[in-house]
Amino acid sequence: MVERALSFGSVAAAYERFRPGYPDELVDEVLGYAGRPLRTALEIGAGTGKATRVFAARGILVTATEPDPAMLAELRHHVPDSVVTLQATFEDLPRTRAYDLVFAAAALHWTEPTQRWARVAAMLHGDGIFASFGGPMHLADPDLERTVAAARAPFLADDNIPSPDGTPEESPMQWPGTELSVSGYFTDVRQSTIERRATIPARDYVGHLSTVSAYLELSGDVREQVLGLILEVLPERVTLVSDLTLHLARVAGGPTTAT
Repeated sequence: MVERALSFGSVAAAYERFRPGYPDELVDEVLGYAGRPLRTALEIGAGTGKATRVFAARGILVTATEPDPAMLAELRHHVPDSVVTLQATFEDLPRTRAYDLVFAAAALHWTEPTQRWARVAAMLHGDGIFASFGGPMHLADPDLERTVAAARAPFLADDNIPSPDGTPEESPMQWPGTELSVSGYFTDVRQSTIERRATIPARDYVGHLSTVSAYLELSGDVREQVLGLILEVLPERVTLVSDLTLHLARVAGGPTTAT
């Protein structure tokens, strides 16, 4: 898992170019849930800072953490000077201060499950909140999605990351809401969806796939072959669905100590 989590640095520039940013609506929902101003935030696995930017733009002092040095270097080119950056895994972060908000943008599944929620809670003020958001990007046309799956099938059976706790796709509450609800460290767990649709050049979609961990695990020659086969079966432009699933939770009452 650690090796896969650290595979993105080799494509940091492509990650910045082809991964979509985050809408202002996301920050609106987080702030509305908080019900008060959020002054400080800690981001887990900030990548190239796509989410960092939208929270920092609201005047929140974000500490962006990222274990991959190449990703962090790319982030530093795109965030304002107010953002504090720190190279570290979530597990290695010092627990020397608390924040109003801890959030993760499509990165929480890379953290170790042992003591995950105790660590998050320990980094929040007593009235702090946690937010996790993300979701796969897929083709809106199901027939085209099946055509792409067939093109990659000889080399890659699936390019999605399964639910870390095995929650079925049809479950009303998805991960990490499932874990948050039973962790004992959080309360008022909520789940919502922010719809995102975009029509982009097929080459940009393939560029996005080149930054997905399942493809990065392939050898360079095989990866280029698979991506080339996918591009061949796509029309010039494709419509994508990249809905965000947002989970929000509040620290439960009582002490929040992590071991």
